[in-house]
Amino acid sequence: MTDEAKHKCGVFGIWGAPDSAFLTYTALFAQQHRGQESAGIAVCDDGLINAHVGMGLVPEVFTPRVLENLTGRMAIGHNRYSTTGSSRSDNAQPLLREYVGGQVAVAHNGNLINAAILRDEYERRGHIFRTSTDTEVIVHLLASHHLSHSDPLSETLQHLQGAYSLCFLFRDRLEVVRDPWGWRPLVLGRLKKGDHWCVASETVALDAIGAKYEREVEPGEIVTLSDEGMSSRRFAEAQQQAHCIFEHVYFANPSSNVYGDTVQMVREKLGERLAVESPVEADCVLPMPDSGRSAALGYARASGLPFREGIVPNRYVGRTFIKPTQNQRDLAVQLKLNVVREVVDGKRIVVVDDSIVRGTTTRAKMSQLRRAGASEIHLRISCPPIRNPCYFGIDFQDPKQLIATNRSEAEIAEFLGVDSLHYLSLDGMLECVSRPKENYCTACFSGKYRLNVDTPVNKMDLERYQLRMFTT
Repeated sequence: MTDEAKHKCGVFGIWGAPDSAFLTYTALFAQQHRGQESAGIAVCDDGLINAHVGMGLVPEVFTPRVLENLTGRMAIGHNRYSTTGSSRSDNAQPLLREYVGGQVAVAHNGNLINAAILRDEYERRGHIFRTSTDTEVIVHLLASHHLSHSDPLSETLQHLQGAYSLCFLFRDRLEVVRDPWGWRPLVLGRLKKGDHWCVASETVALDAIGAKYEREVEPGEIVTLSDEGMSSRRFAEAQQQAHCIFEHVYFANPSSNVYGDTVQMVREKLGERLAVESPVEADCVLPMPDSGRSAALGYARASGLPFREGIVPNRYVGRTFIKPTQNQRDLAVQLKLNVVREVVDGKRIVVVDDSIVRGTTTRAKMSQLRRAGASEIHLRISCPPIRNPCYFGIDFQDPKQLIATNRSEAEIAEFLGVDSLHYLSLDGMLECVSRPKENYCTACFSGKYRLNVDTPVNKMDLERYQLRMFTT
């Protein structure tokens, strides 16, 4: 367990480009921050869809030889972090399946809160599932509606509850979907050379391939990309928007434009507001690499304190470092972050970070600063306390894992070993974004959910379905 919030996924799709696989690879590389467990690309060539998926980072999964074999003018891709189902190769996406309507590949960013109910229903009908992801439920719905409805995709979407940004690759078209609440970002772009349409979770992916941003996919919209160009239809009326505010706090790339705001600018505003709400006498401001840097810049500017780089990340320590015991996990934290003693020794420091989820690694980081000689540590967090689970695409579904659940700021500060702790207020956070406050989902902070989550899907619920299959 680390303090880092984990996100479910990034998607990308492109139609009509001769080098679609390489462009998709490039876009997935730009969205690597959205999922680091597995990656995949599906391409369509002469009416036949092929896919390659694997565990690991994008450049590990896609060697030059693999990319050479992925030929076709249309493709979709996926970066995965698991929030439903475990991290294993058969859960990697895009999922490629064949049914009475032909082949389909699907890539999903989000979380379905009614996946277990739907899966129960289809298993009773005799359907066989090969994964423990909620995404496979969507494929079974699509197959079941193929012969009975004129628009089987639209009918399928009527049965989904939760957050979903989806890319479907068929032999003759690419269909792009965003849920009626607009939980996750999804944007349309067009390549300047060749006039080819594409779709991505973030605008940073469009920038990476030289595409021009056109617009967001609207909540409740299906966008079709084909040789006839781009067309659109609605499958549902847009609901009160529920844009995930955590995209701005932590998930999205700083250079992306998300929900109409550039992420870097929002994060600097969060830091400025934090300085106004929680001033403190100190010698300098230190960012917690890397996600706290933007907010720390804003905090330093608003407070008038010097901005110093006193915590240096070791970029060669990451997901592959083996950490089976707590002692080894603590050593991994020390390897991952190196403190510049001359910057902190004898100093009163303000440390700015984006969030605290579980608290264990934050505590280890604060201990490092103490050992380096910091006389005072004032921890400032650029979002409110995370007290409630997220069921819509972020991997903190168990409130017992959240340090802020049933604890006061003073209790958390004592656990972390800091002289003071302050979180940004909910109102302060919402004043840093441009859309109306009611357009953002803040359930992990406020506990106010847009949908009924009395019986939500736990990350491993569908995994238990698979275990049942192999033991009965």
